[in-house]
Amino acid sequence: MTLRNIAIIAHVDHGKTTLVDAMLRQSGLIRDNQQVAERAMDSGELERERGITILAKCTSVQWHDTRINIVDTPGHADFGGEVERILSMVDGVVLLVDAAEGPMPQTKFVTAKALQLGLKPIVVINKVDRPDARPDEVHDEVFDLFAALDADDEQLDFPTLFASGRDGWAAEDREGPKKDLGPLLDLIPKHVPAPTVEADAPFSMLASILEYDPYLGRILTGRIYSGSVRPNTTIKALDRDGREVEQIRVTKLLAFRGLERSPVDLAEAGDIVAIAGVQEASVADTLCDPAVKTPIQSMPVDPPTLAVTFAINDSPLAGRDGKKVQSRVIRERLMREAEGNVAIRVKETADKDAFEVAGRGELQLGVLIETMRREGFELSISRPRVLFQTDPESGQRLEPIEEVQVDVDDDYTGVVVEKLSERRAEMTDMRPSGGGKTRVTFLAPSRGLIGYHGAFLSDTRGTGIMHRVFHAYQPHRGPIPGRRTGVLISNGAGKAVPYALWNLEERGVMFISPGADVYAGMIIGEHSRGNDLEVNPLRAKQLTNIRAAGKDDAVALTPPRVLSLEQAIAYIADDELVEVTPNSIRLRKRLLDPHARKRAAREAAAQL
Repeated sequence: MTLRNIAIIAHVDHGKTTLVDAMLRQSGLIRDNQQVAERAMDSGELERERGITILAKCTSVQWHDTRINIVDTPGHADFGGEVERILSMVDGVVLLVDAAEGPMPQTKFVTAKALQLGLKPIVVINKVDRPDARPDEVHDEVFDLFAALDADDEQLDFPTLFASGRDGWAAEDREGPKKDLGPLLDLIPKHVPAPTVEADAPFSMLASILEYDPYLGRILTGRIYSGSVRPNTTIKALDRDGREVEQIRVTKLLAFRGLERSPVDLAEAGDIVAIAGVQEASVADTLCDPAVKTPIQSMPVDPPTLAVTFAINDSPLAGRDGKKVQSRVIRERLMREAEGNVAIRVKETADKDAFEVAGRGELQLGVLIETMRREGFELSISRPRVLFQTDPESGQRLEPIEEVQVDVDDDYTGVVVEKLSERRAEMTDMRPSGGGKTRVTFLAPSRGLIGYHGAFLSDTRGTGIMHRVFHAYQPHRGPIPGRRTGVLISNGAGKAVPYALWNLEERGVMFISPGADVYAGMIIGEHSRGNDLEVNPLRAKQLTNIRAAGKDDAVALTPPRVLSLEQAIAYIADDELVEVTPNSIRLRKRLLDPHARKRAAREAAAQL
């Protein structure tokens, strides 16, 4: 039986996971009457809720006499670290492009990585059944993208299929027979080369994915470059510099068969397998025969651009919801995350109770915080800050710049351009995209985009779509205006009273409901003016024994503005924190004592 290893790459929401579902069904690995969730590869709870792929997953299908190992990769730019290391496991890629949207920022990012590795893509123009589909134009745009990314002649001579992943068909001609995915499954063995292997050399494998299993412990998944391996054999792990990490006894050898990981007695060069029995080895390490001295070269990952401080929850309400509150437990969890996620860096701060976590973007860090919250952790989270670099030649300060692509109704183009210009964005392209919409491309500093997505949705009445991807480090673009409003801060502890909140409504928008637990220093709303204001949300109505008409009217409160985790993290200022527990998301001042806040403000003003 022949073997092929491919990755499916695309921009977010262009249909990768749906296409893999159809391939699994049509290859016979899923019975017609078998109950399988839609988007079966998105098995995580957060992946299902958000409708995005967060972690790369492996599967395989058998088509005639070929077994095709398939890796489903994330489409969102924040999880690009997953895509980069997965591409080293495969020999070809299927590039999926939406027939209406065409190549998007993340399409450009993943395609550039694949072309750099010398992979020859198969282009699938998906969703050709959309009413606004423009497959021929999109095909030309893909060719232009390949040319702009310096593809060689072989890569430019890519085969193209037209498909509808949802309906489960692909064809060489968009008017052709819309029967099944046979044309795609037939094309993969023809176009993608077989793995280049050294079957007789000692065993070596590059670890690309790290997982935890409650029964098997740490599991490393990767592609075998040479030799073969059996269960119960002893191998070793080498880091990137060739130092020995540990000796490993292979307790379990697992291969991917459909949606299952099945134990096998032998794995040979070229296959993608998972090895259990690992104690210390991690992603980018080489698992190999004891005779091997040189590690397999791994692709460097783009550096993180954004950092957030994770600290213990030291508010008066700490420990009520979660069981995992100690800094030691938080440290262990973050270090474990950094081992398996190459795009994240964790660093201890001087006071040992806080950790600086650097990643690719707000979504990636938000997913990590949400995951930890559901695991029972309580945390205090700081405002995200960008990571600057210094140009070694000129000594100039450099900041991360992102390519931002927005699709908006023509009526809202002006306000989007104005708002992004205020945030130091530079417009590089504007063109009509049909249907009364305009596509505008900007190069914007990452710090100017923190917290902008909510304002963008408000400005476009929820109709705008924004995509962003890291572009480069460029010279610092100067100051960017921050939040223009102050906040309402509770001056006491207890439960919020409806009468008090009703009286405070004229001061600004509330973030809490009646009966909510509050404490001194907690932020309960947004002030309508630019300064912070301390208020009393606990003041009850003074009762008398005199009854009068109109005195006992029911209090009618405006519903509070409930911030999601990502909105809360983007909303806070530098002197504020988000308190995250399994049941609550609260905003608070970093210093809860009002006198300490005034002293800190005076000291900060003196330093200016």
